[in-house]
Amino acid sequence: MQIKFLKSIVENLINKQSAEIIDLLAGKKDVNEFAMAKKLNLTINQTRNILYKLSDYGLVSFTRKKDKRKGWYIYFWTLDAYESLKLLEENLRKKLEKFEEQSKNRKENRYYVCNTCSIEVNEETALANNFICTECENVYELADNKEIITQIEKNINRIKKEIELVSSERIKEEEKVGDIKIKKAKRLERARIKEKAKLKLAMKKLLKKEQKKKAIEPKNKISKPKYKSKPKTSKSKKNKKKIIKDKTSKKKKTKKTNKKKTKKSK
Repeated sequence: MQIKFLKSIVENLINKQSAEIIDLLAGKKDVNEFAMAKKLNLTINQTRNILYKLSDYGLVSFTRKKDKRKGWYIYFWTLDAYESLKLLEENLRKKLEKFEEQSKNRKENRYYVCNTCSIEVNEETALANNFICTECENVYELADNKEIITQIEKNINRIKKEIELVSSERIKEEEKVGDIKIKKAKRLERARIKEKAKLKLAMKKLLKKEQKKKAIEPKNKISKPKYKSKPKTSKSKKNKKKIIKDKTSKKKKTKKTNKKKTKKSK
């Protein structure tokens, strides 16, 4: 059932021939594009064009690997069933809205038809043309809306059933995606816990090593505080001080001799 729905979405988006690619992608991961081209009896460029169009809608994803022997890149494709069913459901809901609008218009308004030309017009157009066909000039007749409404109602019921089926398939895929995400999150959490435990062990080992080093090293003796000695004056400074002293002593001697001379003169 799911493959049928997936084929219908590809058929609507691209063409009927492209829908065959779903048989090769459904339920598989990383499918080689060259293998697909061979099975579809298409060239690699034709196959890639289909896949690129599906990729634009987010329905397929790819990974690429370099061929060591040939030197070019090979693409491996995976179908996103959830996104495909989601898009199909959206398209069906849009169709349903259109049919419901048509049904409402048919029930509320009157339509006229030219049996000769098989042309149908609404009441406004019929009034504007005085209920005469512009093509063959025959008189319009009132269209029987009952048959058209019953056909529209059948289409509405059919689409509603399809939406229910597609929705149930989408929910299944959503649950699968959710389970995968939960598993991935759990895996990452386990990896994080392991890394944390490794760091703790490494820290413990470092602490033990430091403690062993401290135990082996001898205790440092308490050293007495060294008092700072007065800074030694340089020889040049000492010489300067001596010269100043000599000059002051000479001045004193000259003063004494001058005093004695003055006394004698008196």
